[in-house]
Amino acid sequence: MTTNWKEFVEYAGSRGVLAKELFVVHSRPVASAEEIRKSLPDHLDYQKKLEADGVLFAAGPLADESGETWSMEGMIILRADTLGQARGFAEGDPMHASGKKEFTIRPWLLNEGRLQIDISLSCKAVDLP
Repeated sequence: MTTNWKEFVEYAGSRGVLAKELFVVHSRPVASAEEIRKSLPDHLDYQKKLEADGVLFAAGPLADESGETWSMEGMIILRADTLGQARGFAEGDPMHASGKKEFTIRPWLLNEGRLQIDISLSCKAVDLP
């Protein structure tokens, strides 16, 4: 069964949930682990810039289905106005731009969940429980 995505987004919003459209990038290796490791500093610098600019919602490596190994895959969740804009951000990642990783990207609707942040002012500490 399928339905029109934009209509579904509007429907979700009418039900009172967050209905925030984000974009999920699934990044997979094409090059060797050694080549990927060499590009990691540039990739992380790019991620930090996207984070500082308010584009990066979350990112990190993905384990395999068993939870035992990592095959250099990752997930990046982006804030963008359109799929095309999100694709541009993903293409700008040095890991993708250099051809060391390839990616797919899909719109994702954030509806439910809970975010907890514990801030201790006197200690200047932040904890994400």
